[in-house]
Amino acid sequence: MKQVKWGIIGLGGIASKFADGFQFTKNARLFAISSKNENKLLEFKNKFQIDENFCFSNYESLLECKDLDIVYIALPHSFHHEWVIKSIKKEKNILVEKPATVNFLQMENIKNNLKNKNIFFSEAFMYRYHPQISKIIDLLKNKIIGNLISMESFFGFDAQARRKIFGIKFKKKPNKYNRLFNKELGGGAILDVGCYPVSFSIFVASLISKIDFNRIEVLNKKKEIGPTGVDMNSFAELNFGNNFKSKVFASLIKNLGKKTRIIGTKGELIIEDTWSPTDISLINVTGENKETIKIKCHNNIYAYEIDALSTCILENKKEPNFPGMTINETLENMRILDKWLD
Repeated sequence: MKQVKWGIIGLGGIASKFADGFQFTKNARLFAISSKNENKLLEFKNKFQIDENFCFSNYESLLECKDLDIVYIALPHSFHHEWVIKSIKKEKNILVEKPATVNFLQMENIKNNLKNKNIFFSEAFMYRYHPQISKIIDLLKNKIIGNLISMESFFGFDAQARRKIFGIKFKKKPNKYNRLFNKELGGGAILDVGCYPVSFSIFVASLISKIDFNRIEVLNKKKEIGPTGVDMNSFAELNFGNNFKSKVFASLIKNLGKKTRIIGTKGELIIEDTWSPTDISLINVTGENKETIKIKCHNNIYAYEIDALSTCILENKKEPNFPGMTINETLENMRILDKWLD
């Protein structure tokens, strides 16, 4: 079987988890890496056994590598637009970490640059490729909970480091140099984790009927702004205009978890870990068709994503197969995030 050769730009924590996924794939391999941090470059080189000729200390050199089939851009959000555009100019297939950009206009510019190009593009929402999502689609399409009414989806954790003084725990102030709390790097709960429940809300709403994106309303917005100027705890209601509504919650200071409740006329679908289940994922159905569904899976969710997207590259496709995140979904996700941030 032919293996798709991947390159990674930016070797932070998310890139390391992604790279670990290659050991579970059959049609892909990590071929090249790039970082401006020499220690990270060496660490990745040794851990993943990358040929020294394909370990680059600048991003441009990786994009010049003719052997690569696709590049994964794992830089902080604020650098995504710049390096996606540069990748397009080098005619590289692209997977960009979420959120694809920091605003709608940047994403619109990317879409315009991709017109008439034979380039694959997708935003890295890994949950779309997990076996759990296929089961959710099956349950909803078979109306196991009846006609859909609404949903609520959470993603939140306490990102503030704690320290102990005389046995008493204290929260440290947000570090303005940490990308999560740095406005210039696209920090804040809405962009970093709010993009997940918004993207899933778009997906579920689209299973009911075709969405008129011009009719989507972002209502009852609440934001708690932290000392570094980014939103730390945020809420919004999305009205999709097709008799379906979604409440979305995002936080960098509260352990909201990763649960989603989808509410229908005959019961509810409760997904315990919507974004990154490991070992066994749990879906609880309440109401008329009550049951608990367990789905066995391996520990690295990124492997499913790598496999699916590598298949698309081998088939010369320009965007992922359903239920992957299409460029139009990414565009509308950014439009909603803009409204939530406004």
